Amino acid sequence: MTVHPFIEAEKRDGHNVKRVCELLQVSRAAFYARRSGGPGPRAVRDAELTEKIAEVYEQSRGTYGAPRVHAVLQRQGEDCGRRRIARLMRNAGLQGRHRRRRHLTTIPDPRAAARPDLIIRDFAPAPDGLDTRWCGDVTYVATEEGWLYLATVIDIASRRVVGWSTADHLRTELVADALRSACRRRRPTRPVISLGSRLSVHQPAIHHPGNGVRRPPVRRSHRQCWDNALAESSFATIKRELLDTSTWPSRAVARTAIFDFIEGWYNLHRMHSSLGYRSPAEYETALAA
Repeated sequence: MTVHPFIEAEKRDGHNVKRVCELLQVSRAAFYARRSGGPGPRAVRDAELTEKIAEVYEQSRGTYGAPRVHAVLQRQGEDCGRRRIARLMRNAGLQGRHRRRRHLTTIPDPRAAARPDLIIRDFAPAPDGLDTRWCGDVTYVATEEGWLYLATVIDIASRRVVGWSTADHLRTELVADALRSACRRRRPTRPVISLGSRLSVHQPAIHHPGNGVRRPPVRRSHRQCWDNALAESSFATIKRELLDTSTWPSRAVARTAIFDFIEGWYNLHRMHSSLGYRSPAEYETALAA
């Protein structure tokens, strides 16, 4: 910061530095910093914040942008604004992973039986508690061996991935395995579930499985095209923060990375803005308390 030369002259002549700085709207700290030749208090504070920002950014696996970094620092007792965090991140070359625009098209199954709409696009966290409303869908992961398919089941209340499975095919077992995984973990009492249109197209027998597969204890909700926005959003996060950051030499390597991301990061630590910048595990703990 450049200090007005009039202040220097007034200081030499014995005038009150405080009064002169007030008249010229220049801080006394800036004046003394200029005299000492060292950085001012704001520059020192920026350097301290930048170190803490870099630490939070690294802990987030390089995924957090300014809003989530700001939320973490607030929890740590740091008094700073979001715009300041954004400025310091830009200066340090730190950038969160942003959602890319995608145009998705789905084709509903005309043979699918009509079902009541039990979700009604209500994605508010925990209006009826945990394990009352689930959603699920399937996405595709490109590997050098070919496609790996990922099916997930998400608790709408806490955004937690309560069940998931991978396979090299789109047969009924893929989604049935994800549902069985969710039911084993959570022991729900017939939750409502909204499944993506891909499940309607590729898994018409998901609720009438043959070959001795037991029917999952869930109630199927009629799916509107907006109903699975939460599942699509979770897939966008997984792709943006994990799958699109690398090439995958094999399905096994991709599956191991997905396991680490979902079980070690997404469910336990990753902040969700819809949960008040809390992780699914943290939100469920607070809800239980």
